[in-house]
This record gives sequence, structure tokens and C-alpha cells, in this order.
Amino acid sequence: MIDVYSKALDKYTKVNRVIGRVEGLQPGPTVVFFAGIHGNETSGVFAIKSCLQSLTKDHVRGVVYGISGNLRALKKHQRYINEDLNRLWTKPHIDIIKSKTVLNPDEAELLELLEVLNDILKNEVAPFYFIDLHTTSSRTLPFITINDALINRKFSQEFPVPIVLGIEEYLSGPLLSYINELGYVSLGFESGQHDELNAITYHEAFVYLSLKKSGVLDEQSSLDFSYYHNLLFLATSGSKAVFEVVYLHSLKNEDAFSMLNGFDSFQPIKKGIPLAIHNNKELKAPTTGSIFMPLYQKRGSEGFFIIKPIKPFFLRLSALLRKVRFDGVLVLLPGVSWANKKEGILQVNLNIAHFFAKSFFHLLGYRSRHITETHLRLNNRERVAKSKLYKKEAWY
Repeated sequence: MIDVYSKALDKYTKVNRVIGRVEGLQPGPTVVFFAGIHGNETSGVFAIKSCLQSLTKDHVRGVVYGISGNLRALKKHQRYINEDLNRLWTKPHIDIIKSKTVLNPDEAELLELLEVLNDILKNEVAPFYFIDLHTTSSRTLPFITINDALINRKFSQEFPVPIVLGIEEYLSGPLLSYINELGYVSLGFESGQHDELNAITYHEAFVYLSLKKSGVLDEQSSLDFSYYHNLLFLATSGSKAVFEVVYLHSLKNEDAFSMLNGFDSFQPIKKGIPLAIHNNKELKAPTTGSIFMPLYQKRGSEGFFIIKPIKPFFLRLSALLRKVRFDGVLVLLPGVSWANKKEGILQVNLNIAHFFAKSFFHLLGYRSRHITETHLRLNNRERVAKSKLYKKEAWY
């Protein structure tokens, strides 16, 4: 498929790192929009540019930024050059990149973006909101992805679109995970398929609603916020369901992978149905759920995800357990210890604490990764979240 937006971007638009900055006449939060972290996802760049040009200082409280992601990949209209820029944002990986004398293009992009990010955090005023705009290679209704912290949940629930949480357990190094570890509200918004005409429209709607919900735009603005709300509401048929990622089919660089035609994100699937051809073998669904972000492009290390809805009762229970910091009791149990209490990192010896289910840790805000065959490392977003910064916000 031809990315018509990429061609237009190249022909009519000079893409700068900072797409724009608007500072209002009144103090307020700092909202930062990223777009084009993947170079074949260009609709967010257009949307940010259009929205920022329409803002007037009179109706803005605080500061709004628009930031372009992978400039080199945007110019070539491809996902990345050497490495996926949205998989490099871990502290160890960043330290390695900083120590290099020769960088590949995507590593250079990371350091340039990191400098911009650090400058914003140093020079602007909290509370901070970070929003990353994306599109997908498959057809999809608009949706939000978040790392599972309560501040992210609460802010995301202000929008009339589905929410998918827990993806950070399956991906290493997204930009938003790095920012979330700093404690700030951060979410991703996927507006649709790469070359859909509505992708820009839905991105614009989300940008305007984000500015309204964060308190940047006041009621006197000439923008019709109900129009943008209804636009997304109709696009998702009013769905505000919350889903959790339960499975990822990972790919290696040398793998031959092809999704079977006809799968859309959020499409229900049953265990055992054929989904793809992987290394010349038919691949069947390992579990019942809904397909999520099936890969219909040449580049990418995630073949597809499977998600399942979370019942509201468990969302309320997890919020309660986190507020009382129930996880502090866990270290009294055999096989569970703090790896880093300040950063909210637990270590679990599976030979001793094998009775714990992953879903129990999810209730408390922990997402797990195997560090050895016998040990889990669990990260908790709540213990690093700067929730106090947001307590006076209208949505909190």
C-alpha cells in the first residue's frame, strides 16, 4: 500500500524536530505530542502541525509542544533505518548508545530526541502530559495504549475510545515506557491504518480533546469539543472497554512471516483458528480473545497480540489495592524481595513463590519479565508515578 501522507509530507512539508511550540498567556500544564516515531506513520505529524497553527495564545494555559520522531525514517517513508527507534528507550540501552563513538541513524535520532525531552523537563512547568501519536498496519478503530499506572488510567478514561493496558510487559524500549518511568502521564493514541484518510482527522480530534482535558484550552476557545468527542465516539461505536494484552507472537529478523488477510484489531478470534504463515508453517491462535495490531507491513518484530477485556470489578479492586500499597505486604512472603524499593521493583523466586499468578501481580500494578528461568523481575508504575502533580487536575 502506498503511504499518501508520506509523499505529501516530503513534497509540501519541511519536517523539523520541533513542529511547533505554543505558550499561552496564562500559566498551566505542559503538553507534549510526539509523532513519526515510526517513519511510515506520518498522519500524526500533519495533525500536530494543523492543530498548533490553529491555537491562539489567548485561550491557552501553559505550553504545548509538537515533536517529530524519526526524521531520517520520515524522509525515507519507512518504519526505521537500522533499528526500531521505539524499542531503544531503556536506560541500559541509552547508556550504551551514549558511550558509542559511531552511531547508526536511529541511535542518533534517540539522542537528539532525548536532548529535546530533557530540555522540556528542565525548562517547562509541571504537570507534564506526553502523548505519542501512531497508526497501525492493519485496519483498526481508534484506541489508547498505556503503561498500567493509575494516573494513566484516569486520564485515558476521559476519552471515548477503548484502552489497552499492559503492553509494556511484552515490549522493551518504547519511548512512553521511558517517560512513564520518570513518573509522568504518558499515553499512546492509534488513530487508524497508516493510509486511511480518517487517520489525520482522528489524530486532530484527539489532540484537541487532550488539550481540553488537560486544562490547556479553556471553554472560550472557538473549537467545538463536542464535535471532536462525537467523532471519536462514532468511530469506536461508543466503546470505552479496557483490555489487557495476554499474548504476543514475537518475530526475529530472519523470520518469514505473513498474516492471513482480513484481520482487524479488536476482531474476536477463537483458539485454533489459522492466523498467519510463520517460516512456512501455519500458525494458529493459541488462545481465544481479540486480535490486536496484526502485522501487515514488512518491518516489525511483533507479529500480532491477543487481548482480552478486563471486568470493571477488577479495575476497581486493583485501584484500591494500589492506593493502600498492598504490595508492601508481599515482601513478607517467602521468595519475594525488593530489588529496588524506590523504583518499585520486586524480585520473585519462582522455585519458592510459584503459587503467585501473574494476574495477581497485575492487580497491584506490576508487570513481569523473566530475568532467569527461576526468577521474575516485576516493575510497579505506582511507586514511581508523580501522582501528587496531578491531584488538582479536573480529571483526577
